[in-house]
Amino acid sequence: MGDDGSLTAPESTPGPVTAADVEQAVRTAVATLADALAADWSVRAGDLAWDCWETLEHMADGLFAYAVQLAPARPPLNSFVPLRWQRDRPDGPPNVVFVDRAVGPEGLLQVLEAGCGLLTAMVRTVSPQVRAFHAYGVSDPEGFAAMGVVETLVHTHDVAAGLALPWAPPADLCDRALARLFPEAPRDTDRWPTLLWATGRAELPRHHRRAFDRWHSAPLRNEEV
Repeated sequence: MGDDGSLTAPESTPGPVTAADVEQAVRTAVATLADALAADWSVRAGDLAWDCWETLEHMADGLFAYAVQLAPARPPLNSFVPLRWQRDRPDGPPNVVFVDRAVGPEGLLQVLEAGCGLLTAMVRTVSPQVRAFHAYGVSDPEGFAAMGVVETLVHTHDVAAGLALPWAPPADLCDRALARLFPEAPRDTDRWPTLLWATGRAELPRHHRRAFDRWHSAPLRNEEV
């Protein structure tokens, strides 16, 4: 912020999204959600049609799925790796990863950490020149890392809303994710509210309310392979 308390634009272009950013996003989310281990996770997650358990399960599943896309020797460019996706109920998220509810929220958070470990290992291991399919466009390891960050931050927002927990992730983490996946987003606004706006979850002063459609998966750096 400026000396008068007003918001100021970031002074420089954010650096790339890295595996460490995914780790930070998940570590911060787990630290927040661990305060609600005794809560009822069957309540609705914010404005979603999913409950809090399903939403966190979807987060873990997403991190796993992004890792899987990068893992083959020749990652597919026209389709997802052929896993079997299914829903527990008609309005629930389609997942590959499901967690036994009998283990409780602590076990669910452990599965989220496991998904994080898989994705960060792949982002660190594969060449930056690797490309793999995503429904929003063929992407690179940085793109999949950024997707993991955004999925974690915004769905933790949904779960935290359902569980009545405070949640405000680091601005610099939001800034790097916005620059990678939402390059059209305004640069002179607070980073976390802007990420919520970009994903259709909040109003943003001086900008029309946005309905989330897709993010920019295609590489922004090293586009010539």
